[in-house]
Amino acid sequence: MQGVKAKAAKAAFPYTLPILTGFLFLGIAYGVYMNSLGFSFVYPMIMSVTIFAGSMEFVAATMLLSKFDPLAAFVTTLMVNARHLFYGISMLEKYNVKRFRKIYLIYGMCDESFSINCSVDAPEGVDKGWFMFFVTLFNQAYWVFGATLGGLLGNLITFDTKGLDFVMTALFIVIFTDRFMARRVHLPALLGLGLTTLCLVIFGSDNFIIPSMIAILLSLTIFRKKLDLPEEMLKKPDRS
Repeated sequence: MQGVKAKAAKAAFPYTLPILTGFLFLGIAYGVYMNSLGFSFVYPMIMSVTIFAGSMEFVAATMLLSKFDPLAAFVTTLMVNARHLFYGISMLEKYNVKRFRKIYLIYGMCDESFSINCSVDAPEGVDKGWFMFFVTLFNQAYWVFGATLGGLLGNLITFDTKGLDFVMTALFIVIFTDRFMARRVHLPALLGLGLTTLCLVIFGSDNFIIPSMIAILLSLTIFRKKLDLPEEMLKKPDRS
């Protein structure tokens, strides 16, 4: 079993290296931000372990300085992280692994881990459950380390980290391009692009994410039978 885990960890690690770059700098920025609000490094360290939702952790920092309002905290958290509901629905089948790993995969699923586990298949001979587990574990470890380091360094960090969050955007573009080029059937990608653009125009940049995910979920459900066919059957017939 130890060899199975080591093999899965070794296979998963290279896929998480781009996340390491982004999470390290963003985590440090979060830790520095918490320090600037007067919190010790313990706060970003514990929050990055227990919450592990970057955007919500920044929001939670200001909530800690506001009056106690659990209902507002719940609603805000639901709105900020509602996209994870759709992530979870799409990963129901793939996360069908042994209970302990399944619980952690559900708990630790962030945008970046979802992107890798959704688009990358475990290499041949590597246990898929442990592969996805280590992808998630490595990504969380990078965030926890960055947040803790930022909290410890605090005011010692003086360089401008503005724009470093684009690393995550670039990563998603690369993953999307790779998946698009690797498949013959581009309907899911085209639906995602088209419906997201439409929702962006209709609802605006502040409110388009949830409507676009609902639209994508409904459209993929409608075309599910066609998308479940092997790609060889979906190719256009050879007319030569």
